[in-house]
Amino acid sequence: MQEVVEKVELAFTVNGEAMSLRVPPGATLLEVLREDLELTGTKYGCGEGECGACSVLLDGRVVNSCLVLAQECDGLEVLTIEGLRSNGQLHPIQKAFVEYGAIQCGFCTPGMIMAAYALLEANPSPSEEEIKRALEGNLCRCTGYRKIVDAVLSLAREGA
Repeated sequence: MQEVVEKVELAFTVNGEAMSLRVPPGATLLEVLREDLELTGTKYGCGEGECGACSVLLDGRVVNSCLVLAQECDGLEVLTIEGLRSNGQLHPIQKAFVEYGAIQCGFCTPGMIMAAYALLEANPSPSEEEIKRALEGNLCRCTGYRKIVDAVLSLAREGA
């Protein structure tokens, strides 16, 4: 006989929109975002919180969504890569990543952008060292990081 798992109620805000759904008690925020809400910009990488591909903002701070239980997000605000677009336009950080060639395969890009966004929200004029520190939880196998740092630096200089 298969055990019936009781789902838990989850009410939170995702990209500015109030959401309410029932989720299994062990579901991660990443699973809910990708599978239930179809917000697939947030990537599944390692599943262990080591690569940063699944980074989102939870009440303004960067978290690895693969490590956060969805039910822990009840009453909180989640911002994903999809939430940075405004009126169909890319966010300046997204534009800078494109302009500087900081995207190659694109797999790490959402997590990198979310980490950069959080940094620039907290510190609009970070130094190169501060940028490197803010991005150190995100792994990239394609760009060598220089283009990513340059993209963020371009925004720091502009005060974006």
